[in-house]
Amino acid sequence: MTAKKDRLKKFVTSEMSKVHILVVGDVMLDKYYYGEVTRISPEAPVPITRVVNTKDTMGGAANVAHNLALLGCQTSIAGFVGDDYHCQTLIDKFISRGIDYKGIIYREEPTTTKLRVIGGHQQMLRLDFEDTEPVKPLYANRLLNYVEQTLENGIDAIIISDYGKGACTEDVCSSIIELCNNSEVPVFVDPKGREWEKYTNADYITPNVKEINAILEKPIKNRDEAIQQAANYIMSKFKIKNVLATRSECGLSMVSPKQVTHIPTKSQEVFDVSGAGDTVIAVFALGIAGGLPARDAAYLANLAASVVVAKLGTYAVSKDELEQVLLKQMQEENK
Repeated sequence: MTAKKDRLKKFVTSEMSKVHILVVGDVMLDKYYYGEVTRISPEAPVPITRVVNTKDTMGGAANVAHNLALLGCQTSIAGFVGDDYHCQTLIDKFISRGIDYKGIIYREEPTTTKLRVIGGHQQMLRLDFEDTEPVKPLYANRLLNYVEQTLENGIDAIIISDYGKGACTEDVCSSIIELCNNSEVPVFVDPKGREWEKYTNADYITPNVKEINAILEKPIKNRDEAIQQAANYIMSKFKIKNVLATRSECGLSMVSPKQVTHIPTKSQEVFDVSGAGDTVIAVFALGIAGGLPARDAAYLANLAASVVVAKLGTYAVSKDELEQVLLKQMQEENK
């Protein structure tokens, strides 16, 4: 146990900056309007929210990249945006975080944006600006050419962040996975929807229980044995090598052909699960790409998620926060 703790501490404090990861997928902007609600509108039976604060943050695949960048990882991102104001906000944020955005491709459709109105701690309204049609072959080919070039230049891992917004088509996903397999670069998938054939031959997939149930004929309960059986089904049916199941209050389950590890959640108040899956795949992939055993990478991802769920709205965990929660957990385990 001491050797494991020393290895994790060394990795978090000094080795994450040596890793280079490319995130590919549905790039989004999350906009928040925070306000106070004191009365009902005379125009319609709806609450009036007096806006007192606003926040723009990276969402979807961009949030995965944000997590990696804050952890000190060398981070690149590839995806699709529109030539609009929301895109420029994202580009400014990529620049401020040192994220390489040469893989961002402009197209006619708008930049996917989610606008949320928060009254107190309650989400009152969400507006989505998006076009979820599958990306056109012209743009998909540009993306794949960028991925191929990045692999040739050298990369430690690729994350496919699928939010069902049109970027992660069957051709895009299967081509990226094939390119990674041929280059012996691990590829991690955060899945969406029911069509998982496009993820065939991926090294790792990180579904939550709801996403697992979407592909099963009979839904399962969030129990260790049921999750393990479902993961084995996923590995067999889609030829995916490993499954990291995210299980909300039950923690994580790391299932490989020869090993199963159930990691209980870090006990605390859950405020908002938004973005927790992005954090899990970012930290897990960073750990694997940095040489950690899969169960240690999953352990670290679970700790990082515990930071995120205690925050309101989309949130990315920083290197300092991960180091602090790791040291605190080690101290508690030593008692």
